Amino acid sequence: MSNAVSYRRDPEGDASGFEHDLIEELGNELGVPVKFIVYPSAARALEAVQRGDAHLAAAGLGRNDKARHVRWTPIVREMKLLIAGTNATAAQIRSVQDLAGQTVTARRGTLAARRLRELQREVPGMRINTVAGQPDQALLAAVADGRIALLATDEAHLALAAELRPELQQVQPLPGVAAMAWALPASAPTELVDTVTRFLFRSHEDNTISRLEDRYFGHIQRLSAIDIAAFVDRIQTRLPRYRAMFEQAGEQTGVDWRLLAAIGYQESQWDPLAISPTGVRGLMMLTEETAARMRVRDRLDPAQSILGGARNFKLMLDSIGDDVVGPDRQWMAVAAYNLGLGHLRGARQIANTMGRDNRTWVSLRTMLPLMSRPSFARRLKAGPARGGEAVHMTENVRAFYDILRRLDTAEAGTEALLPPATRLPERGAQAAGVSTSSPPM
Repeated sequence: MSNAVSYRRDPEGDASGFEHDLIEELGNELGVPVKFIVYPSAARALEAVQRGDAHLAAAGLGRNDKARHVRWTPIVREMKLLIAGTNATAAQIRSVQDLAGQTVTARRGTLAARRLRELQREVPGMRINTVAGQPDQALLAAVADGRIALLATDEAHLALAAELRPELQQVQPLPGVAAMAWALPASAPTELVDTVTRFLFRSHEDNTISRLEDRYFGHIQRLSAIDIAAFVDRIQTRLPRYRAMFEQAGEQTGVDWRLLAAIGYQESQWDPLAISPTGVRGLMMLTEETAARMRVRDRLDPAQSILGGARNFKLMLDSIGDDVVGPDRQWMAVAAYNLGLGHLRGARQIANTMGRDNRTWVSLRTMLPLMSRPSFARRLKAGPARGGEAVHMTENVRAFYDILRRLDTAEAGTEALLPPATRLPERGAQAAGVSTSSPPM
């Protein structure tokens, strides 16, 4: 099932997702390539396993020991189940008893639907409506649009939807904690079952699962509803003026233009005339020294600033050791964009001496705030640094980048989440009568 949590494809056709990446790791363990088959719903994926058409179902499934003809793996991760609504709905429902007379929708056959039925014993006046064939993101879009009043879902799906529709929020928790697990056919060979079981146990022990959780969920709920609303508004009103410049800079440096745009928004909210009290200027907020190194003559020229910022970021990216790969590398480069490469290297060295993994962002971000403390600053060749600010910047950039990617993708449910006014403008679009043509360097 294609959704924001388990499996998705970006506009370039590359697949990703928490469960996708974890299963790729399992495939490496088994020494076999993984073939992903996308079904329209979690129920259909489970049916495929029950029929023997697939070796394993991974679709955000809540472990249900009553499901027939399947064998469940150990817990992949825990999920907090809840009832989602809008700000207006949440104001009306202060307690579980206020659900009396309300209709709550849930996907048919899910653990959330089962928990709703359990809750109905306590609140018999609550009505339950079950639906099939629609992902959580599409149903959450219906909640945001007022077509569904309340939806039983999980915390991760709600948080990802709220990135695009900040009016969504938790109304009430559902009792207990749900366990996400994978389903194998009842006839699965014992060797396969044992291998998957060992893999999951080890993935918990060596923090593989924690690392992937941070990759896909670590940045969500970082931004406030006000921050998200402002960002989505500026995607429509400001980004069209500069999108072609970001894309051109991305083509020249090999950096995703959406990541460059996210950095630019964090730095200046896409204001080419931004100036800080410390003297950094322009859309990408370059220092005078950095601008000179990146051959930027006028920091307040948006095209020059964007290309200079892109070159500076690419320098950070290429200067991080080859032992850091994947998204961890780009998040460290974002921190270095703010902090400086010397401070980032110092933080990695300190992490290494303390026995921490200095190759992952989830580990390093706990170290960076320590750099302002005298006991740690004395160990840095570059001196003390405001590492906490670099972490704050990087986490915000992660959230902005994720929103831009989701607005620019055909991911199931994402289009439904967005009102027409919040879709990512096409290249060459205009805003407020300002052309997107780039001024000469």
